[in-house]
Amino acid sequence: MDVSQYLEIFLDESKEHLQNLSDQLMILEQEPDNMDTINEIFRAAHSLKGMAGTMGFKRMQALTHEMENVFSEVRNNTIKVQDNMVDILFQCLDALEEYVDSIQNTTEEGENDNDHLVKSLQGILNGEKAGATPAKAEKTASAPVAASNKEKWREIKIGDTEVNVIKAALAQGKNVLGITVYVQESCILKAARAFLVFKALEELGEIIVSIPPVQDIEDEKFDLDFSLIFLTDSSAEKVATAITNVSEIQEALVSNFDLETAKIKENEQAEKEAETTKPAVVAKESSAETSVATQKQEAKKPAVSKPVVNRTVRVDIEKLDSLMNLVSELIIAKNSLVAASNTEGTRTAASEHIEYLESVTTNLHESVMKVRMVPIESVVVKFPKMIRDLSKKLDKKMQLFMSGEETELDRTVVDEIGDPLMHLLRNSADHGLESSEVRVQRGKPETGSIFLNAYQEGNNVVIEVGDDGNGIDVEAVKSKAISRGTITAEQAEGMSDKEIIDLLFLPSFSTAQKVSDVSGRGVGLDVVKSKIESLSGEVEVKTKLGEGSTFIIRLPLTLAIIQALMVVIGNEKYAIALGTIQTIEDIAPEEIKFVQAKEVINLRGTVIPLIRLNKVLDIESTQSSDENLIVVIVKKGDKMAGLVVDELMGQQEIVIKSLSKYVNKCKLISGATILGDGEIALILDTNTLI
Repeated sequence: MDVSQYLEIFLDESKEHLQNLSDQLMILEQEPDNMDTINEIFRAAHSLKGMAGTMGFKRMQALTHEMENVFSEVRNNTIKVQDNMVDILFQCLDALEEYVDSIQNTTEEGENDNDHLVKSLQGILNGEKAGATPAKAEKTASAPVAASNKEKWREIKIGDTEVNVIKAALAQGKNVLGITVYVQESCILKAARAFLVFKALEELGEIIVSIPPVQDIEDEKFDLDFSLIFLTDSSAEKVATAITNVSEIQEALVSNFDLETAKIKENEQAEKEAETTKPAVVAKESSAETSVATQKQEAKKPAVSKPVVNRTVRVDIEKLDSLMNLVSELIIAKNSLVAASNTEGTRTAASEHIEYLESVTTNLHESVMKVRMVPIESVVVKFPKMIRDLSKKLDKKMQLFMSGEETELDRTVVDEIGDPLMHLLRNSADHGLESSEVRVQRGKPETGSIFLNAYQEGNNVVIEVGDDGNGIDVEAVKSKAISRGTITAEQAEGMSDKEIIDLLFLPSFSTAQKVSDVSGRGVGLDVVKSKIESLSGEVEVKTKLGEGSTFIIRLPLTLAIIQALMVVIGNEKYAIALGTIQTIEDIAPEEIKFVQAKEVINLRGTVIPLIRLNKVLDIESTQSSDENLIVVIVKKGDKMAGLVVDELMGQQEIVIKSLSKYVNKCKLISGATILGDGEIALILDTNTLI
């Protein structure tokens, strides 16, 4: 059976189960007697074992099988959860994640058998269970059981309806067969094998009775066998071969069904009495033509009281990107219509159509954006386990507090922010938090706190990563920067604390005294900064020595379509994202002052540096020196700047088209857009300008 087509589903579902396992193990460590958690871990391990077995990943199957065995005993109160057991289970989780990563990258699970973990789990079983017996040997076809006892179909009781159907079938020359199917004891997915047996049989004839009932078989509520009465034109041998061709079926006992020796239900009362001592038998529906397929349909009819099943659909991100591109083209077409109607004079009918088109495109854009939005929970759920591992590795007591996991961001942004957040958390754990001894001396709680908070603020999502540790020692950063030659002692004197802290974001800059596998190599904050800025975001630091630090990341909700202010510089058109703009000011030339030979303006008590875009972009300005300046005030964190432009065109919804990798050297430009008249306008990156 080719299972490669199910690989993506397997990977998606495996990751969900692994995350569930991680969450539940974190709870188990704190609450070792929590039966809900124990049951959930057992179910997750059982599901992973079944999925791995079906896909043919034997190593993953073997490891999850041992985990399932351990939790089976924990559920039965034979074994108590101990600290060392939880540590082993976390190691198993890491091993399973390694298997899944390998499968994702190579479609193979790798060569690592993780024997030490399998033995550790078996040791838990053998050590805690008095007189633990070895696993049962697999059943073989030659098991010493009398054939007549194994033909359990002979115990099936049939009613008048079934008798009439059998008589009619015999009259037509059909074969009526009694079948008992035995599944291998090592079979992982019994219900799936039973389904394949049913499918094989339905091609040869009709099943009229099943014991246990079909719904029970589908729900895996049967031991290692099930029995049927079957009508067919085929021989018993052909039917037996069709059944045993299904993998993991141990044997199929097929014989002719004899009405003379069959067990007949006498009446309803007798049947009810029998039901009190024996399992229920599936009764035939009123119609003689009803088959197992009909029983399945009846069984699947949802009860009125049941909640609605999961209504989410997994969609490939490429399909969403394609949809997004179409929306983008629609918005460009709308802009073209608007431009055309303006140049040719106002036509009432055309204007109405344009307004309607504008309404449709805006709604369509919002809908597509909502589809692309996903909670950042998918990224942050793995961090509690990471902090637990760091706590053990660094020998520091620490706890992670998270809020706002439901905050939504564009899928493409969410996929990219995992690494920056991981760097910041590791930074807090290693550099930020002091040792327990130092914390106690300083009158702080022995256990350090790390925070990860997310919330929406206007058109941005803000993610804060902080700790209640030592804070950043500005003097230590300054001396390290001087010793590395990053800055001179003279430069250091004139730098503010914030400017010195910003040195931490330079490549290969680290204040760690020694290099470890957690930090100290100077790879971290520069990666954070470059990654966040590549997502059109920004990162800033707030810190207080002795009290802790907070890194604040601001990210745009979406990267595809934005509201922008269109401006003209010289004879070229540019776009500035509306989210970064504070105000637009009309400034007289005499209001311009100089600080350290640089132009500034004093705007309502705030000194703001001016950036003449015509000089930055090397364009000849159309404005004369005695004219008032049009200044667009933009903000990045707590910094502001005034961008001097020649002309304002107005606000417009624009589609961001990324520039190719050949022009990625110019950091001033974050992308381009196509205007309504077909012209291209470049989008200015105000963060870089500031």
